[in-house]
Amino acid sequence: MTALTGERAVAALPAAPRAWGTARTVLRLHRTALLVWAAVVAGLSGWLVWLTLVTAPAERAAVDCAGEDFCDSTVPGLGFGFGTPVGWIGMLVAYAFLAVAAFAGGALIGREVESGTAHLAWTQSVTPTRWLAAKLAVPALVIAGGATVLVLVFRWSWDSDPHLMFEEWSGAAPFLARGPATVAYALCALAVGTLTALLLRRALPALGVSPAVMGLLNLALTRLRPSLWPQVHRTSAAEVVPPEHAWVLDSGALVHGRPRTGVPYWNCGGAPAAARRCLDDLGVTGYYASYHPQSHYWPLHLVETAVVLAVAALATAAAFTVVRRRTRRHQTRRHRTR
Repeated sequence: MTALTGERAVAALPAAPRAWGTARTVLRLHRTALLVWAAVVAGLSGWLVWLTLVTAPAERAAVDCAGEDFCDSTVPGLGFGFGTPVGWIGMLVAYAFLAVAAFAGGALIGREVESGTAHLAWTQSVTPTRWLAAKLAVPALVIAGGATVLVLVFRWSWDSDPHLMFEEWSGAAPFLARGPATVAYALCALAVGTLTALLLRRALPALGVSPAVMGLLNLALTRLRPSLWPQVHRTSAAEVVPPEHAWVLDSGALVHGRPRTGVPYWNCGGAPAAARRCLDDLGVTGYYASYHPQSHYWPLHLVETAVVLAVAALATAAAFTVVRRRTRRHQTRRHRTR
């Protein structure tokens, strides 16, 4: 019994070197993309560090001396030296998944499927499942690691001087770039690009379709984002003032107790009696506002992250299913020809 167990253990030993060999092959084939990704992560992170440690203090000094009679600050425009470049970096971080989708659909999977290299590997060295697992696992680790670094550095930079930024937390780019949704979108793009390449079997069409699919997914979730967590809805006899930095979704007047937008109640000025008569003529009985306070950032963000990861899991499972079915069809045809 011990001898049999030892023989099985020895037989299982080559699996680890073979798996590492497959992963090493993936890294070698796509070393250019790896170097470009490393340069992007290092460049954007270094830029954010410079802006936060060098540029932001100069702008803070300009803000501190803005009320004095004399100030020797030479900052040309408050926020433009820090807020503008950080905002652009946030867009690059948030929408890097589009480049990941193009890479996965074109260079990572599409090119090998189109050229026949994938089928050659399946018949000679590795199984289709192991080939696809290596093709997904290695880039996933590299992409997730780089995206995590960018998210952490961007969040640190953003939180250091939010008053110098031109966008609120609810903006499309900072909403994604300040949390794990950036990593989730990147992993989802990898899975969607892989599935698209396996279905289309052509590199160029997959390169174009994959970012388009991810763009549509992001657009749909951006539209649904306000509904991913219950909103705060307030009504009052006086005009409702949402909390500072709240994401205001809707506000207006209550006409006979019902919310109505576009009612020109703001024109009812002047003396209190005249203003009251004006509001009565319009039928205004109160005011309302629907919004997400800043504390809703994490619930909204994490729900969207979960949805994106679910899509990524479904796309990954579909990709493995496609590979298995295609392999079975190929084997069946070979048996029939014999």
